[in-house]
Amino acid sequence: MPEQFFVTGTDTGVGKTVVSALLCAGLEAVYWKPIQTGTREGTDTKTVLQLAELPRQRSIPELYRFAPPVSPHLAAELAGVRIEMGRFRVPRTVKSKNLIVEGAGGVLVPINERYLMVDLMKWLKLPVLLVSRTSLGTINHTLLSLAALRSAKIAVRGVVLVGKENRENRRAIDQYGGQYGHVKVVGWVPLLRKIDRTALLRIFHNEFDRRAFVK
Repeated sequence: MPEQFFVTGTDTGVGKTVVSALLCAGLEAVYWKPIQTGTREGTDTKTVLQLAELPRQRSIPELYRFAPPVSPHLAAELAGVRIEMGRFRVPRTVKSKNLIVEGAGGVLVPINERYLMVDLMKWLKLPVLLVSRTSLGTINHTLLSLAALRSAKIAVRGVVLVGKENRENRRAIDQYGGQYGHVKVVGWVPLLRKIDRTALLRIFHNEFDRRAFVK
């Protein structure tokens, strides 16, 4: 069976795209960003393909694309469209391949007047990886996000930390994450001077618990 994950984060800019690129390289996965905002500044699909050094065919086109770098619900409103939950389906073309799906923003980012990003995760029925910072405040943000995911009855495969090593914050997330389905930290991405496929693969093999990525 292919390994398929939904990558979300505790916030915007937390490192979801770098983690997605790392997983696409490490798992030889296909990448899909269902909702992309801020296209005038570039796209996450382009970034992932560049960082992981993947061919274009290892990505699935976005279902919704918006130019302003704002929340999906507002970007859609400004464009005069509505993001429809019923249009989202796990791409059939990747049934036999590993798949990394990256969300927009954090767990409770609005998609339209009714649904949040967490509802999209539930709709797609994929296990979730939560990307968090290592810095001050991450314990609160991580546990709040895990609480929201558990409330929605979404399976969380683990937490991935990004940033300067902080063993105390990691220990706390491991300890208190146990209250939300025995969630543990399954990977750490340190600060990198250069991000390329070689660096990403090295981190995946050295800093990730690969048992978390196998059913």
